[in-house]
Amino acid sequence: MPTVVLASASPARAATLRAAGINPLIKVANLDETALLAQTAQHTPLTVCQSVQVLAQAKAQAVAASHPEAGDVVIGCDSMLEFEGEGLGKPGNPDEARQRWRSMRGRQGVLHSGHFLIARNGRTTHGVASTTVHFAHVDDAEIDAYIATGEPLNVAGAFTIDGRGGAFITATEGDHHAVVGISLPLLRTLMAELGFFWPDLWAKDKGTFVHS
Repeated sequence: MPTVVLASASPARAATLRAAGINPLIKVANLDETALLAQTAQHTPLTVCQSVQVLAQAKAQAVAASHPEAGDVVIGCDSMLEFEGEGLGKPGNPDEARQRWRSMRGRQGVLHSGHFLIARNGRTTHGVASTTVHFAHVDDAEIDAYIATGEPLNVAGAFTIDGRGGAFITATEGDHHAVVGISLPLLRTLMAELGFFWPDLWAKDKGTFVHS
């Protein structure tokens, strides 16, 4: 069974892979993302799609370089919400998160998740999954309560779809996994480009499944 390395500290990405039958090794890249984007954009401004791709590539390359024997394929990911033409990562503080939600409620944005894969043999591939997210008409009290949980402070766009924030998302257009931060359909395609058969990545231990 090929070993998959996830170059991300995101619990949601790891949980998504595990739910899909893949048990990744977690290796986190230590990058100054703001500085990296600023340096890359010195000559040509980056779109939000390009920004997440740049960061996903940097994460994968950093982990592949520092842990060359860790696994058969390294996956780097990064996500941003594109709202009113601006790319929104993690909010810097509760006030910023509150301002965002007051702007986003009742409206929609596009969550872009960049993916960059590096196989042990050096081959690479990449792609971006983009999903439109429709936000509910939440009131100020709901926004304040949500921010008080701390959840929106640690995620791109200041919301989750797989946690408390899921109740504030009325609809999505596209792959909902991409909103979590890693697109399983896109990942399957990228893995195939590198010569990996998706079912071969499934853990041999089937685990226990509970049916309601």
